[in-house]
Amino acid sequence: MRQLSEIWTYPVKSLGGIALTEAKVEPRGLQYDRRWMLVDETGRFVSQREIPAMALLGTAIEPPYLTVFWKNDPLEKIRIPLDVPENELEKLRVEVWSDRCAAQVLPDDINNWFSDNLKGYLRLVHMPGSTRRWADGRYAPKGQHVSFADGYPFLLIGQASLDDLNRRLAQPLPMNRFRPNFVFTGGQAFEEDTWGEFQISDIQFRCVKPCARCIIPTTDQETGARAAEPLKTLATFRQVEHKILFGQNVVWLGEGEAIVKTGDSVKNAILTKKG
Repeated sequence: MRQLSEIWTYPVKSLGGIALTEAKVEPRGLQYDRRWMLVDETGRFVSQREIPAMALLGTAIEPPYLTVFWKNDPLEKIRIPLDVPENELEKLRVEVWSDRCAAQVLPDDINNWFSDNLKGYLRLVHMPGSTRRWADGRYAPKGQHVSFADGYPFLLIGQASLDDLNRRLAQPLPMNRFRPNFVFTGGQAFEEDTWGEFQISDIQFRCVKPCARCIIPTTDQETGARAAEPLKTLATFRQVEHKILFGQNVVWLGEGEAIVKTGDSVKNAILTKKG
């Protein structure tokens, strides 16, 4: 029996995530997921790749605000409105990998907080509802769009896959190293590699592409320290054409909104057909 065991949203790209017991599914990802992003002076995104200390900033949804805080000093925080008026903020074309899309720049007091705390010139931007950043049509169905996530709306990992990796490591690692949206229990290690369409409860999703991992999984999400693992070990059995693969990029095949909850059944379409 496969079940949805964890749901995670990451409101600000590359900052700490929020564990949820239920979440609203939207076409570009979970509600609030990576709808905010830090950019440099050119408008290009920054992440833990360049600034490992971003891992040390936690996030919380506290309507009507998104709160960002230092994990080791929660009173050092900034509050950001969840409802961002589309026509009241400066517009900026921002860059996420090879994509450019329209965003809104948050006010100076917010930008200064991030710049001061992360020791560099940074601006926080928000993706308005009118922005369309298209998922890669080589893999995703036509018309799929995405937030400021690297490439696709959702990331799925089986708990059995992490368990298999941890058996090969001297020091087991938590799932947060891999920043998934959905984690499921049950089934075999890496079986998600073979999935096409699948369901969480009765909601239809599709795995479209394995996730090629960058340096971020080597960053301890509680300390910001980096080490060789888990990429060193993953490279010994999960490397394909010079890319280290762990997890599956996913799109939602529905429209409008849907709700997923921890404990929901997870059914691979192939397994369902077999009964």
